[in-house]
Amino acid sequence: MTIPKPSWLKVQLPHGREWRHVEEVLASKNLHTVCDEARCPNKAECWGAGTATFMIMGDTCTRGCRFCAVKTARQGQPLDPSEPLHLAEAVKALGLKYAVITSVDRDDLPDRGAAHFASCIRAIHEMSPGTLVEVLIPDYVGTELSTVLDAKPDVLAHNVETVRRLQPVRDPRASFDKSLQTLREAYAAGIPTKSSLLLGLGETENEVLDALRELRSAGVSIVVMGQYLRPTPHEIPVAEYITPGRFAEYAEKARALGFASVISAPFARTSYHAHEAWGAVDKQVQETGSSPQRGHEVEPEGKAQSARRLDTMKLEVVGKPAGCKLLRMTLEAEAPLSPASRVQRISIRGDFFAVPEEAFDEVEHELEGIVLAELGARFDALVLEKGIQCAGIGGAGLAELVQNLLAQNQLAQKEQQHGT
Repeated sequence: MTIPKPSWLKVQLPHGREWRHVEEVLASKNLHTVCDEARCPNKAECWGAGTATFMIMGDTCTRGCRFCAVKTARQGQPLDPSEPLHLAEAVKALGLKYAVITSVDRDDLPDRGAAHFASCIRAIHEMSPGTLVEVLIPDYVGTELSTVLDAKPDVLAHNVETVRRLQPVRDPRASFDKSLQTLREAYAAGIPTKSSLLLGLGETENEVLDALRELRSAGVSIVVMGQYLRPTPHEIPVAEYITPGRFAEYAEKARALGFASVISAPFARTSYHAHEAWGAVDKQVQETGSSPQRGHEVEPEGKAQSARRLDTMKLEVVGKPAGCKLLRMTLEAEAPLSPASRVQRISIRGDFFAVPEEAFDEVEHELEGIVLAELGARFDALVLEKGIQCAGIGGAGLAELVQNLLAQNQLAQKEQQHGT
C-alpha cells in the first residue's frame, strides 16, 4: 500500500532567469545532469542558484538498482571524446566555483570509464583553474581509482546508498564492503571523501548508526542523509517517511562520530550544498595541517572547545537573495570566520512574515550552535518541524546571505593584509 506523502515533502517548481540560463547552457553543450536523469527533488533550488551536477558517459546505466530511475541496458552509448571539452566550457559559461561530476555505471568499458572521468577533471582544471571539482564515482578500486585520483579532484564521493541489511536494493554487482573499499583507498591517497545514505527504505536507527560508524572508520569526512522518494511506480516503494526532526537527530549523532561535515534533511542528496560541505572539511585541513580524515576520535567536550567558542565576531549582512524579500541577518559566530564557524547568536529580520512569531523565535534560538554551511538546510528543517507558515524567506536565501558574508569577510581580510 502506498504511504501518503507528508506535507513537508513539497517540491518547488523551476523558475527564474538563472534556471533558464542553466538549461540553455546544458542543451547547447549536449550535456546530461543527474538532476534530470534521476529526477532529483532539488532541481529547482540548485538550477535557480546557477548550479548543476553533470552526468557524464551518457544517460544509460549498465546496472539496475531498484531505487533509481536512470534507464538501464547491458551496454551504454559510445563515449563522446568531445564531452570533457564541452563540460569544461559549460562550467566556465556558468561561472561555477564548485563543479560536481557524476556518471552512470559503465561495466561495458574496459576501465569502466575511469580515464574519461579523469579527462573531464583535467579539462575543467585547464579551462577554469579556480573551480573546485568534486566527483561522484562508481565503485572504482585499484588502477581505476588511481586513474581518477591522478587527475586531482578536490573531493571524491561514492555512495553506500543504504545500510548493510538492505544492500540487495542495489545492483547485485554492488555491495557495502566493495563501496567501503573504494572509500578506504581514496582516504589512503589523502583526498577528502564523501558518502550518502537514503533513508526510508526500512532501515532501523541502530542500522543507520552502524553504517555511519563504518563510514567513519573508512575515513569518510562528509556524510549526506536524505529521504528516499520513489521516482516512478517501477521502483521500490517508500517504507517510511522520516520527519525533519529525526533527520536533525541523525545529524547530531553523525557529528558526534566526528564527521567534518553533515548534510541531513528530507531533500538532501549527495551533491546538495556540496560547496558548503567542502568548506567545513577545508577548514579542518587548514587547522590541523593534515588530511581531513586523519584521527577519527571525537574530541571530548572540554576547555579547548570552550575556548574556541568564546572567540567570536559579530557580523551583519543585508540582501535580497533569490526568492526572498529584503533580509537582514545579524549574528555572532566563531572566529576566524569560515563555513565551519558555529553560530553563537542570530537575528533574522526583514520584509518577510512568519506565523506564529513565537515559533520563529524558537527557530532562531535552535540555530545557535549550527555551522554556517548548514544554516540554510537546518532553517528549512526547523520551519517544517514547527509548522511555521513563511513567505519571503527560505533556507536557500539564508545560505546565499552566508556566502555573501563569507565573501565580504575574505575581501576585508585581503584589504587588511595589503594595507588598503
